[in-house]
Amino acid sequence: MTLDVSIRHAFPGFSLDAAFTGGAGVTALFGRSGSGKTTLVQAVAGLLRPDAGHVRLNGEVLWDSSSGIFMPPHRRRIGYVFQEGRLFPHLTVRQNLLYGHAFNGGGRAVELERIVDLLGLAPLLSRRPAALSGGEKQRVAIGRALLSRPRLLLMDEPLAALDEARKAEILPYLERLTRTSDVPVLYVSHSLAEVTRLASRVVLMEAGRVRHSGTPAEVLADPLSLSALGPSGAGALLEGIVRAHTEDGLTEVGLPDGEGGESRLLLPRLAAGPGERVRLRIEAEDILLSRHVPQGLSALNVLPAKVTGLTEAQTGSMLVQLASGSRRFLARITTRSAANLELAPDVSCFMVLKSVAVIAGGQTGGHAGM
Repeated sequence: MTLDVSIRHAFPGFSLDAAFTGGAGVTALFGRSGSGKTTLVQAVAGLLRPDAGHVRLNGEVLWDSSSGIFMPPHRRRIGYVFQEGRLFPHLTVRQNLLYGHAFNGGGRAVELERIVDLLGLAPLLSRRPAALSGGEKQRVAIGRALLSRPRLLLMDEPLAALDEARKAEILPYLERLTRTSDVPVLYVSHSLAEVTRLASRVVLMEAGRVRHSGTPAEVLADPLSLSALGPSGAGALLEGIVRAHTEDGLTEVGLPDGEGGESRLLLPRLAAGPGERVRLRIEAEDILLSRHVPQGLSALNVLPAKVTGLTEAQTGSMLVQLASGSRRFLARITTRSAANLELAPDVSCFMVLKSVAVIAGGQTGGHAGM
């Protein structure tokens, strides 16, 4: 799947001028409220006709201002999941699902069974929306959208109206959906935890413009992303593989370096078993740097690295770009520390990881101060 979007649109006091491409998996539009994310999604869905630009899906023109083409929303075969479930209150869960099922001509019964199983809806089928939690309503809304057999699924901050408990309830289902469904997703959020857990590609929005786009790992490790991500957002996103559980209660996670080698991290015991993949996030301020192998530290996780760039941040601080094999990191240290360490491009050093957050697989959301 290829999604090609270029949009220019003016509102009173705000202008949007953004272009991006998306592919298979989850493309996340990420940024603060008011950055233009929902406007982009509405244009893709056909709920907004912008001033200029185009939207193309798999090479088909859905809208193009220069040629005057505008395909109406009902012909685009795009599913849309809003912040609230927007279910029909007088219908049961089964009937709400079948409403979406009817849009694909009835489809196959096995498709309904697969979606019910995928989203854990079987115990809810006889209930009406009033008897559902917020997370359950969203799962039903996602199921209804999927049963319309869309070629693209739009999810506009689907967890924004939920409390933390309900978010924790629905995130595993979303993770399972994105792993097993062949329907590409355009996912809007201002939650970095959601984006780093689910996305295969991130489009970082700021004030109506695309600040950066790429894999989550690329975006988090780029100093240019700092203003949109915030001081606690930048750092590193790692894909690891659980290798073993140790007798003293730790889990050994392997980090393939892309060059045939592998580094290892030790984390508090994870629920994931050997061979399972986990995503790990490290904040820029949780990376300490040393020019020599550190000795006498309580921290267990030390990785060799090479400086690839330095950027001045706020007064008195420096952003240090680092590479360890094929992995990219961003550390935030004081300007004085950078000078004392004589850091410069191509200088070798060691990263001491003070805290590692497990954001997908195992103990989701946990922090390991190792």
